[in-house]
Amino acid sequence: MLEARPPVPAWEHALRQFGARFFEATPGAITWVMLAAPAWIPIVFKLPGAIFVATAVLIFDGYWLLRSITVVVGVWGSLRRLKRDMALDWLALCREDQAAGERVHPLEYFHLSVVPTYTEPYHVLERTVQAIVDSNYPDELKLVGIITRETDKPGWENVARLKEKFGGRVRGFYHIKDPLEPGIVVGKSAAMNWGGRWMVRVLTEEGFDLSKVLITDLDSDYRVHPQHFAWVSWHHAREPLRDYVIWQPVPLFHNNIWQVPMAVRIMSASTSQWQMFLHSRPQRLVAFSSYTCSLDFVQKVGYWDKDVIPEDSRFYWKAFFTFGERFSVKSAYLPIYGDSPNSRDYASTHMSQYNQIKRWAWGITDVPYVMARFFKHPEIPMWLRFRRFMNLFLNHLNWIFLPVLLLFGASVPIWVSVDFSLTDMGQVLWSTSGVLLAITLSTVVFFIYFEMALLPPKPADWPGWKRLAIYGQYFLYPMVGLVLSVLPALEAHTRLLFGRYLEYRVTEKV
Repeated sequence: MLEARPPVPAWEHALRQFGARFFEATPGAITWVMLAAPAWIPIVFKLPGAIFVATAVLIFDGYWLLRSITVVVGVWGSLRRLKRDMALDWLALCREDQAAGERVHPLEYFHLSVVPTYTEPYHVLERTVQAIVDSNYPDELKLVGIITRETDKPGWENVARLKEKFGGRVRGFYHIKDPLEPGIVVGKSAAMNWGGRWMVRVLTEEGFDLSKVLITDLDSDYRVHPQHFAWVSWHHAREPLRDYVIWQPVPLFHNNIWQVPMAVRIMSASTSQWQMFLHSRPQRLVAFSSYTCSLDFVQKVGYWDKDVIPEDSRFYWKAFFTFGERFSVKSAYLPIYGDSPNSRDYASTHMSQYNQIKRWAWGITDVPYVMARFFKHPEIPMWLRFRRFMNLFLNHLNWIFLPVLLLFGASVPIWVSVDFSLTDMGQVLWSTSGVLLAITLSTVVFFIYFEMALLPPKPADWPGWKRLAIYGQYFLYPMVGLVLSVLPALEAHTRLLFGRYLEYRVTEKV
């Protein structure tokens, strides 16, 4: 008979709560301290502080220029890989595989696409499932699972229509009804938790080998590339550490790119290109939005968490602390096509974009999650834990701090320190910083080229002036990014600082 555990003393419970809140508040506090640094350092330390801030601004301006060049080179490399792999027939390569007997044959893998959905209209889901069934991979090796809430009767009707239309073209078509268990944070992560557990139970009962079922966590508006399943099967069969890998395709938000307002189009383009850059830096790549791994991998990790909003990054960290240095996220050099936010009217579309970025920035909650576990896993090399944690924290910090510093950092020391404004450095700081930023902005020309190389054709009824104006819109990114990227990220950090937790909001698609 098991002995009952003694109750946790009140002081220990209070200490744990204090520690949890301390970890949560730390990222937001650091963000605000850094954000206000160009003002408070000159005020506290007078002229020497202003000189320090001015020097830091010029250093960061130079860093941003070098970083922009690095991003250009990285995006160019990813674009070349994408074009190369998109041009190959990966199913033919799978069929020609000559290594049978030495390892798993690529065509022994089943592909299960799990699509969580709530309020998405039928035509959005139809296009998603259409891309799955039309993909260049044997029908008998494809499985589809659609997650709806148990109470979502319109969602049930959509799934029934989808199954009637597409059920005969796949090995299995499953309707997963999420009961919304007590204690969850309603959203994609909780839905995937239920859906993952449900699919493991059902497929185990049906006799599937979970290590040979590759599950794709697929957003409801995402369309897989026709070669996606064959590409993953071919590479997964050859990956020595296949049991510990997540395959991440390159997300491009191009499905409705010509139907959304300019500011949303700019944000979609910048997000797509940043993801392309990350694919040129394997050590910085994390799971984002939609990705593929084995169902056995999902079971061993412990599924997605039920009480978080950012399901992709949290799943990444759970996998890291489960498998340690064996675990990796690897690039699948094929695009996966998503929708840009597009709501019922102009204002709602921009608000939907704002909320989507805020939800992504809520990934800052991974910082306290990692901090609480950092020293509990000595089996993982310290350098690896530290490097990945710093990538996480600095990415979220720089998301807010660097753009604000670059846009306003040269002006603030002059505003708050009259003594500094009269020095030679104070006289030339603003103009020198402006020149460096202007040179940096010129790299937008390369990003325009990269984007146009992948975008779908412009609408035929667009007038000539509108077609030309498209090329100039990307120069507005500093202003658009401040409103639709920096501000929502800052709100996310501030909410966590004061314990005002974010609620999951579905990005509207029409």
